Amino acid sequence: MPAYVIVDIAIQDAATYERYKELAPPSIAAYGGRYLVRGGRTTPLEGSWRPERFVILEFPNAERASDWWASPEYAAAKALRQSCARTQMLLVDGPSFDPADVAPEVG
Repeated sequence: MPAYVIVDIAIQDAATYERYKELAPPSIAAYGGRYLVRGGRTTPLEGSWRPERFVILEFPNAERASDWWASPEYAAAKALRQSCARTQMLLVDGPSFDPADVAPEVG
């Protein structure tokens, strides 16, 4: 079952963060991960949440996502990110849901 890493990042040192953006992708790929969203514009629909930078990663499962986060391949990039940004990060374990797969209610 796929798992997702949801990241809300407030960058404090843009030059250092640019280096992080070069280091992180190979480690993510090594654990079967991929970016679904990487820094796209966000628009609040409800509430007051306004992430400065928003990232969604997809991994084959939660174990691979956790292994990536704790991996030696990601360690240098993680330390760099932690030195130049404030980060909120969640691991979400669960299947995707396609509402088109649900039969409509009949009358």
